[in-house]
Amino acid sequence: MNKTKQTNWYVITGGPSTGKTTIIDLLQKQGYSTTIEHARHYIDTMHDEGHTIEEIRSNKRKFQLGVLDMQMEQEASLKEKDIVFLDRAIPDALAYYQFLKLDYDEKLINAIKEVSYKKIFILDRLPFTKDYARTENEEDQKNIHQLIIDVYINLGFSIVFIPVLPPLERVEYLLNNL
Repeated sequence: MNKTKQTNWYVITGGPSTGKTTIIDLLQKQGYSTTIEHARHYIDTMHDEGHTIEEIRSNKRKFQLGVLDMQMEQEASLKEKDIVFLDRAIPDALAYYQFLKLDYDEKLINAIKEVSYKKIFILDRLPFTKDYARTENEEDQKNIHQLIIDVYINLGFSIVFIPVLPPLERVEYLLNNL
């Protein structure tokens, strides 16, 4: 990426059920600065306000824009020189817009022009799991994972794929590939 802004931010990403949050939690326990995953935070916030998961997920554009706003606000608050591990990043939204067959919002297009990350770590998929916030079936999870890979490749970022290993070994593999 040829960006004017250079950061020391590392993105931990992949489709649903890849272990992103587990890796982020382990990095945080080792003293690294990390961020939260915004889709789940958005769902939890809206649920706390009295909305059902079905209501939250029903307006796909509103959901994606809510998550994007949270992601943009968080990235804007980070210092470029600080080493930070992000649980997903703004470009992930491109993959979800594609998956949901939504036209890109101008806000997303403008945000993508500004992003800068040191390296992207894409976690290989783990066995399929479903929980309250994850509504995709296994085939959808595979498709989202591939769309995320394609987005970061097409944007020209430096990517490292993290194989399926025990969580602490995944963290070690990641740290050895900074």
